[in-house]
Amino acid sequence: MATVASSADTGSALQRFFAGDVWYSFKRSPVAIFSSLLVLLCLVGALGAPWLAPHNPFDLATLNLSDARLPPAWVEGGQWRYVLGTDDQGRDILSALMYGARISLFVGMAAVALSVLLGVGLGLLSGFVGGKTDAFIMRVCDVMLSFPAILVALLIDGVGRAMFPDAHETLAFAVLILAIALTGWVKYARTVRGSTMVERQKEYVQAARVIGVSNTRIMWRHVLPNVLGPVLVLATIDVAQAVIIEATLSFLGVGVPPTSPSLGTLIRVGNDFLFSGEWWITVFPGAVLMIIALSVNLLGDWLRDALNPRLQ
Repeated sequence: MATVASSADTGSALQRFFAGDVWYSFKRSPVAIFSSLLVLLCLVGALGAPWLAPHNPFDLATLNLSDARLPPAWVEGGQWRYVLGTDDQGRDILSALMYGARISLFVGMAAVALSVLLGVGLGLLSGFVGGKTDAFIMRVCDVMLSFPAILVALLIDGVGRAMFPDAHETLAFAVLILAIALTGWVKYARTVRGSTMVERQKEYVQAARVIGVSNTRIMWRHVLPNVLGPVLVLATIDVAQAVIIEATLSFLGVGVPPTSPSLGTLIRVGNDFLFSGEWWITVFPGAVLMIIALSVNLLGDWLRDALNPRLQ
């Protein structure tokens, strides 16, 4: 019976979604549809890289240095088995892009998820409790905002690598994700704090207090669902920023491990050959990074408009 009830609830939730204003706005927005298709294409290519990529660019046994620096297939000297050409080690650019986008998106989404957890938790506590707790958390936010995000991420990642010079690849990814997350939680904390300060004065919160509901339960069960709208919009847009920060750190040589290169690493490698005529090694990774950032930002802009009744 519980399974049947759960299936019915899921079905009714989907029906409400497809009958709601957000889905109606999505169907009428060409920009939202186009950006969603781009995001879906990037996700499919990244997640399906082990099965969809024509080559495994990181399998040393399959690399042939005689195929190094081959131009794209439509340029003289190119080969159709390497559609977008090869890099200085003979790796297929198209396959490297799919694997690199996979790493960049994983790091970006994981960093945003950690930022949301930290920022929403602290913002909810700050706005609901107030007093010295609110003052302390907001002063920490002010300190974080006084430094450029990329500089803080570079500092944290550099310190982590200095403390663990022989760290396993998993720990290196964890340090990178933490470095990006610690630069992005502030916007969530300030946004949630402002919304929480408004929500805690409303009648439903006062009524919950009157009947003896604890403050913790009020925060997490009643106030939190009503302040998540702006957080969802911020998180969508912040994925693109996190991917760009990860690419910047990797371009500077302090990002993901060399054994698992991301889009930033591929751009850095190609930058060494840009002026010698092998433009494809850096142009294609840069184009993929731009497409990911642009499509996610367009989707986030639409979501902001769709969830804001004042812009309807």
